Amino acid sequence: MYIIIAILAFGLLIAIHEFGHFVAAKLCRVQVNEFSIGMGPAIFKKQAGETLYSLRWLPIGGYCAMEGEDGDEEGKVNPRSFAVKPAWQKMIILVAGAAMNFLVGFVIVAVIYSSAAGFVTNQVVETVEGFKYAENGIEPGDVIYSIDGHRVFYSSDFYTYMGRAGATVDMVVIRDGEKVELKDYGLKPEDPDGYRYGVSFGTVEATLWQKLRYSGYTSWNFVRIVWMGLSDLVRGVIGIDEMSGVVGIVGAINDIGNEVEEQTQSVGAAIQEVMYLVAFIAVNLAVMNLLPIPALDGGRLLFVVINAFSALIFKKTIDPKYEGYVHAAGMVVLLGFMAYVMVSDILKFI
Repeated sequence: MYIIIAILAFGLLIAIHEFGHFVAAKLCRVQVNEFSIGMGPAIFKKQAGETLYSLRWLPIGGYCAMEGEDGDEEGKVNPRSFAVKPAWQKMIILVAGAAMNFLVGFVIVAVIYSSAAGFVTNQVVETVEGFKYAENGIEPGDVIYSIDGHRVFYSSDFYTYMGRAGATVDMVVIRDGEKVELKDYGLKPEDPDGYRYGVSFGTVEATLWQKLRYSGYTSWNFVRIVWMGLSDLVRGVIGIDEMSGVVGIVGAINDIGNEVEEQTQSVGAAIQEVMYLVAFIAVNLAVMNLLPIPALDGGRLLFVVINAFSALIFKKTIDPKYEGYVHAAGMVVLLGFMAYVMVSDILKFI
């Protein structure tokens, strides 16, 4: 059941992403030639007006093919071509897919939090006596504002950034309405009495405003977690072999669903945990698609910005033909990388 949920979720997230591009393109009066969910051979096709709608076999992508996306044919200018639209409209169209994914992630979290009774805040209500850092450090009533420059919105942020910190951190707390800096602050996670890092945090009632607020915090934290993962990858903390693609993620969702169901004896609790992971994946897709990599939305955005500055300063832009070559090469590399990760995932299962 959880494998089916995962596959359907991937298809839905792709559809919503491409639908964001589709709606933005239509609003900007750009001609959409094809709206496709999935890649590879078509299962279903239907022409409706100027747009061909298709469903394809491989649920690993999709596309919204716009007229002139890689430049108009020589000697042919379509007033509804993507290529002739102003830079700000191009940017709206390109960002719309990621924006829809982020919105879906937020909505899923908000639905999960709709039944919450309260949330754990970032305000310290108690410190354990005898901890090395308790003196001249965190005090009851302090609101943890930031750790090593990272904003702390609720208790989960505190544990996330403390878990990534070294022997000491630079912490900022709000005490009596003023910010207090705790430089080179030593913290140890071990605590025999169960108070991790020697502090406990307060709670707040889950009113409608707080539910929306903490849904926003969680969605933003998903973005930060993705950036942490990318940072670790670039720094070599984690290797490419530790990454997972569609196959690995579907397997992880299945494992989590079955594990939670077994522990709680509740299908509802398992589905809620699975949907929380789907929300994270939705935000992950939003962030990854905006990376300045050729063939991704972020790569196309980069060219829009470069062309805008080039037109302003040099009165000329990059030939769309060459931009198309760059994106085509980027697509080949991305597909090759996806294939590598997929094979790696399958070998892990074997």
